Amino acid sequence: MDLVSRLPDEVLCHILSFLTTKETALTSVLSKRWLNLWTLVPNLDIDDSVFLHPEEGKRDRPEIIQSFMDFVDRIISLQGNSPINKVSLKCQTGVDSDNLDFWIENVLARGVSDLDLCIVFGDRYWLSSSGFESNKLVKLKIGSGIDLGWWTESIFLPMLKTLVLDSVEFCVDKFAILLPACPALEELDMANIKGLDSDETVSSASLKTLKIKSSVGSGTFSFDTPSLVYLGYSDSVAEDYHLANLQNLFEARINLVVTKDQIERARAPNNDWLEDDEDDVALRLGNVAKLMYGIRNVQKLCLTSSTLEVLSLCCESMPVFNNLKLLRLRRGESRWQAVPVLLKNCPHLETLSIVDLSHCVPDTFGDVCDCISQEDKVCPRSTCPVKRLEIEGFRGTMREIKIIKHFLDYFPCLKEIEISDQGYGLTQPDVPEVIDLQVQMMKLYKKSLTCNVEIMVCESLYNKLTAQILRRT
Repeated sequence: MDLVSRLPDEVLCHILSFLTTKETALTSVLSKRWLNLWTLVPNLDIDDSVFLHPEEGKRDRPEIIQSFMDFVDRIISLQGNSPINKVSLKCQTGVDSDNLDFWIENVLARGVSDLDLCIVFGDRYWLSSSGFESNKLVKLKIGSGIDLGWWTESIFLPMLKTLVLDSVEFCVDKFAILLPACPALEELDMANIKGLDSDETVSSASLKTLKIKSSVGSGTFSFDTPSLVYLGYSDSVAEDYHLANLQNLFEARINLVVTKDQIERARAPNNDWLEDDEDDVALRLGNVAKLMYGIRNVQKLCLTSSTLEVLSLCCESMPVFNNLKLLRLRRGESRWQAVPVLLKNCPHLETLSIVDLSHCVPDTFGDVCDCISQEDKVCPRSTCPVKRLEIEGFRGTMREIKIIKHFLDYFPCLKEIEISDQGYGLTQPDVPEVIDLQVQMMKLYKKSLTCNVEIMVCESLYNKLTAQILRRT
């Protein structure tokens, strides 16, 4: 017996909702029971590449593209006015823009709650604001080549909670229209946005999660987001941060991108550069202190190596992070001066996580930048309250072991050290160095016992270290 076909329509439609629209349509040939069942599925997943098979050259044939558009039109017609929950629409060059407008307006009118649009034309696709007044839409993703340049004040999405903008284009002032049109917005994710004005403000009283990646070039940037809990900010340094209203922030991941040229210019004596240089790099990078002050209430903070490079230029303005419990640093090849200042300004820090210690220079590891008084240069971390130290990306070098010993000397509250490789390959030293590594690791464990600190090595790293020592000896 065909037990599956005997299931209720609601159950079968739920099962079919996990398939693409093309796959659900294929079930119509199974039997009369399945003939029109696929049209009742409350989801649409339409990807023209699945139908057109561009690798076979079908996208170049107008009749094939027309058959695809006819297929989607037929689905829309068969479903009538039935409610729809989730729609994913991915189309490329060849599909008529009028058809696209009709499909989008249709699903919005039928109360779609989750809409994912990815439309790539040879030219830009201008997404019409007509029909964008939905009381049902909760999640909206717009990406890849869509232009929002002519959106007007007519858009209104009172129930929208999640908005993802990926590689879309704005015209001047259109971004300022979008956020007020989404009064319940809780999550905003922007990546590779083009056409934003030189002075932008993310202003939302409801926003809780904000992710920005390569969205703003020059100009100023402000945050007026008093309810924000999570901030992921990866971009070039803005000219200024006039407003950073982030008083309830819990976690922040900051990646400020700077060029070597900008760093060299900022570090030049008295900012000595071309007199007609309109971009005061030292002032621009120094304004990052305003952003840091805005996130001072954060409890979890992750900083990349380039961000540490920028912060080393504004140590004097570093705020106190009274609530910070976890600090995660990606070391890389950046300067280390800002780290001791950060640690000194985190009176309640419990966990310090460092990715990649291999570039650190142990002899200067305890130094801080020149803006700290000579009396504090001994090592302000001697009073650091850190209880747990996490070392990721361990490569098994003498330098790294020496730095870990340094932490044992200067972190009086330290109780745990966890070491892992996290995908980094161990170095391949010569036999004498391997023997020295074995000796140094034993000394490190002995020192940790003296300091009453537990050292934990992840299983994969332990196996690699053991195999390396056995192989080389």
